[in-house]
Amino acid sequence: MRGAGFAYTRVRMANREKSTSLDIADLAGVSQATVSRALRGSPAVNEKTRDRILEIARQLNYTVDKNASNLRTRQTHTLALLFFEDPTADESNINPFFLSMQSWITRTCSERGYDLLISFQQMTHDWHAEYAESRKADGLILLGYGDYTAYRGKLDALLQSGTHFVRWGAVADDQPGVSIGSDDRQGGRMLTEHLLAQGRRRIAFLGNTSGYSPEVLGRYQGYEVALSAAGIAVDPALQVDAVTSEQCGHDAVHALRDRGVAFDAVFGVSDLIAIGAMRALIDQGVSVPDEVAVVGFDDIHMASNVSPSLTTVAQDIRRAGRLLVDALIDQIEGKPASSIRLPTRLVVRHSSVAASRPPRG
Repeated sequence: MRGAGFAYTRVRMANREKSTSLDIADLAGVSQATVSRALRGSPAVNEKTRDRILEIARQLNYTVDKNASNLRTRQTHTLALLFFEDPTADESNINPFFLSMQSWITRTCSERGYDLLISFQQMTHDWHAEYAESRKADGLILLGYGDYTAYRGKLDALLQSGTHFVRWGAVADDQPGVSIGSDDRQGGRMLTEHLLAQGRRRIAFLGNTSGYSPEVLGRYQGYEVALSAAGIAVDPALQVDAVTSEQCGHDAVHALRDRGVAFDAVFGVSDLIAIGAMRALIDQGVSVPDEVAVVGFDDIHMASNVSPSLTTVAQDIRRAGRLLVDALIDQIEGKPASSIRLPTRLVVRHSSVAASRPPRG
């Protein structure tokens, strides 16, 4: 039946000036979008299907209409950096951690001969489809995502469309595409071990521990491992959900107080949460770090400038920025690109070390 159909189409094509991608799609039994992806060598089309499409295109003497396809088959030598909108006190809607990383992304793009287009990821519409179809850039760098359980579907759609992309985030075996991220579990464990070494035993954890954020979950798992190794049971009452903002850190401390929960340390899963928590404690007349130690995660610029200065975990944003760009360009050039998990580093400052509270071995 397929052979007969092909013969019929060949006769039909003889009366046309030239064949189209619709004709190829009809013969191959696939969508026109699949034909388009196969003809431009997208890895989203399996090899057997791509070979069949290319053979049909050859037999029909099909050639790409460059005027009609416009930029779809050309490289723009532009990368798009898409920020997820985060709530911020200054209404910039950009997490300051990502602003620091942006400088290294920009520098690396310049060194590699690429322009950089910067925009926001609008979660209210199909931004993934817009960039996949518009060809404004050769590939996407994604920073931040909100609720990962909702975001995952958009990453799958990008992968299926053949769009080149790389994201900053947790590295997992089942994730779509390529990710560059930190070893969050290692960082969470280091911070908790540091607090334990300072004699702290009731360590509050401020952050969402569900699948909402794989990075935060990794930090929580490191926290659990360190407590378990010290023979301390995890107390669910010491965990409060909080997203990355100072206000959420402030509110989380009040939630702990409202519960009547005793704690002698606070682990904020971001520096912003930790700084908000520290300000709430100080406003309530609690001495930091003498009565309650506070630690954060990210080592943003503000962490060293607040009073007391914030103990935190530093992520390697310089290397991260370079790896994000390099991994994306490798994909664009048809080279293999792999996800990479970067080590973290403990930065001890005044917010966690009390002179009046001798550390325990």
